Amino acid sequence: MLFRDRADAGRQLALRLAQYKESAAQVLALPRGGVPVALEVARALHAPLDVFVVRKLGVPGHEELAMGAIASGGLRVLNKDTIAQLQIDEATVNAVTAAELTELQRREAAYRDGRARPEIRGKTVILIDDGLATGASMYAAALALRAAEPERIVAAVPVAPAETCDELSRHVDEMVCLEMPEPFRGVGAWYHDFRQISDREVREMLHAA
Repeated sequence: MLFRDRADAGRQLALRLAQYKESAAQVLALPRGGVPVALEVARALHAPLDVFVVRKLGVPGHEELAMGAIASGGLRVLNKDTIAQLQIDEATVNAVTAAELTELQRREAAYRDGRARPEIRGKTVILIDDGLATGASMYAAALALRAAEPERIVAAVPVAPAETCDELSRHVDEMVCLEMPEPFRGVGAWYHDFRQISDREVREMLHAA
């Protein structure tokens, strides 16, 4: 195992991001798993923490396979190659999108408690998850954030496949990944404790930050 748990991964990730300490950077976590990682980074960098909600659009019957993602602000990113290869029709894509949009809106309301989204124009944004597989969610988040005109987008994760990091690095200003194991075998394989994080824990961590 590379990491004891997400907090351990966050502390290790913070060491690689030390240059952003006291830089007025904004740390944004992809919930739910990215929040405990990002909490440790935000604490180490003395930076504010918030969430950026992204929902994967899973292929019906094979939900672990992403055919796209949606993000805060209404952006939808589709994996056209997957959709074409599996012959998924537009109605199915739209139905999955509608269902995930409902969940995205529920999570935003639950996590924010009425707080406005942070102002990121002209700032460095550090976008954090607990790991990447396809990178679809992080890609959607980066595209949506770019529209808000930050000065710099840094994508930072503890673990991901090398090819995912290479692809994502084309869409962000800096890509930070601590470990790129081969074979990859999934994000959870590299954590001793990879339990589910609840909505209540997300709210508590955001308040703690």
